[in-house]
Amino acid sequence: MALSYQAAGRVHAASTQSLLGQVLGITGLGLLVTALAAYFMQGISLGIFGWVAFFIGFGLLFAINAVRENEALALVLYYVFTFLQGIWIAPVIGSYVRAIGPGVVYQAAVTTGVGMLALAVIVYATGIDFRRFQGIAFIALLALVLVGIISAFTHWVHPTVYAWATLAIFTLLVLIDFTRIKAGGDGYTPVQMALQLYLDAINIFLALLQIFGGGRSRD
Repeated sequence: MALSYQAAGRVHAASTQSLLGQVLGITGLGLLVTALAAYFMQGISLGIFGWVAFFIGFGLLFAINAVRENEALALVLYYVFTFLQGIWIAPVIGSYVRAIGPGVVYQAAVTTGVGMLALAVIVYATGIDFRRFQGIAFIALLALVLVGIISAFTHWVHPTVYAWATLAIFTLLVLIDFTRIKAGGDGYTPVQMALQLYLDAINIFLALLQIFGGGRSRD
């Protein structure tokens, strides 16, 4: 009995490690697609095209979950989504490059990558189940979106303060998402988990860009 239990444990460890590698591979390639799209589009005035990319991308979020059983199709939609995200954030990155220089973009990107790696190490090196904070994270995320919408019209919250709040909330979400992967996925597909990590990374990157840039990107 003890031998079979240990063997099962090794299989489980191997399967979760394989899942982690698969999710990180999908996430990393998606971020690369976004980076390339943003790089080539940053000097272009997108106008209405940028908003079209945003709303199509928003719809793809639901489509990816709707076709979750067809992983090949979900993967294609995921990469289309990451490309559209690159188009959407290209003007933001371009404004920072023009106002400050490309260094701040590289700094935010590297800090995002190193930070997420550190958070993954925390999850895998400890026995803490961060999923217990899912409810808190969800409520905080809804509040963040609501405050963001109100502040867009009233300038109620300073952009840097909002960026720090975004960083805190998505840091917690990264811990939760890595815990979910460590636990075997909780019923989510690799594409869905990659999408969650991807969105965490993009939001952390944009928050760090605002923090490091100090709002100086505004023309």
